Amino acid sequence: QVHLVESGGGLVQPGGSLRLSCAASGRTVSTIVMGWFRQAPGREREFVATVGRSGDVTNYADSVKGRFTISRDNAKSTVNLQMNNLKPEDTAVYYCNGGGSIFGLRGPAPGNYWGQGTQVTVSS
Repeated sequence: QVHLVESGGGLVQPGGSLRLSCAASGRTVSTIVMGWFRQAPGREREFVATVGRSGDVTNYADSVKGRFTISRDNAKSTVNLQMNNLKPEDTAVYYCNGGGSIFGLRGPAPGNYWGQGTQVTVSS
């Protein structure tokens, strides 16, 4: 079992930056793929970014590529999402996820472990 807790969300103006963090506990997190997904009002949850077990392989949704960076620190059992040049369409609840796949034909499949989510609002 893995317990995930996100932090770092908030309100930011367009063009601004935020850094989300996910603290993991329980099963050794270094053995599983970690990722971030998001869900905007009225929309389905969607893939944002995933990172492999050692942190050397990453995958990003086209909509965030070049603006977001996912990283992990296995010694601290944390996964981070650095978000730069934020846009209003990035507004969503962001969820940390564990145990899924890095890639997938229809996008990475999420794993069974989810955090409670953190709200990110991009607005002037």
